[in-house]
Amino acid sequence: MDTTQIIRNSLLKAVSYETYRNLIDKYATEGKSSGEEQTEERIYYTALNQKRYKRLDKTIEIPEDKAQFFVNYPKSVCLLVIIESWCADAAQIVPVVHKIATLNPKITMKLVFRDENEELMNLFLTNGGKAIPVVVFLDLEDKVLAHWGSRPSVATKMVEEEKAKNGKLTPEFKEELQKWYNQDKGATIVDDFMKIMKTL
Repeated sequence: MDTTQIIRNSLLKAVSYETYRNLIDKYATEGKSSGEEQTEERIYYTALNQKRYKRLDKTIEIPEDKAQFFVNYPKSVCLLVIIESWCADAAQIVPVVHKIATLNPKITMKLVFRDENEELMNLFLTNGGKAIPVVVFLDLEDKVLAHWGSRPSVATKMVEEEKAKNGKLTPEFKEELQKWYNQDKGATIVDDFMKIMKTL
């Protein structure tokens, strides 16, 4: 199957941000997570992420000068986000992507679950792994223009340095990373997206 067909098959299963947020609320209330694999850790992170989404939906603001770039963006682009409810990075990233998409009707956003869309995920692996979230930039014909993920450029560098130093991500580092997200307030994501969209 070619890439466009895989994309189209996944788009049939895609949900809006509003539907996704309602699902997260539902999972958190019911003590579940998205995906077939229901582990204690995934359920815990889904509940924690629900609070993050709620907070960030209210507090994320894109600075006026950068918001204007998206408001005036001339091309139509669909941001297809590959996600799961338990992904801690996604909870910090996706509200920012949603905020970008709300600035211009030509920028649409759709979300699909990773584990339900294996063929799609396999097109966008990070160092051979199924890291999420991934944002795929599509044109009106569902052709891939670019993709981004699974972390903002600064966070990616931090993770690479930590892995080179310790061979893995320690719980302490993961906490540091969440602090970085809170301080960055989506600024790196906005810059990353502007950089990509200028080239499309």
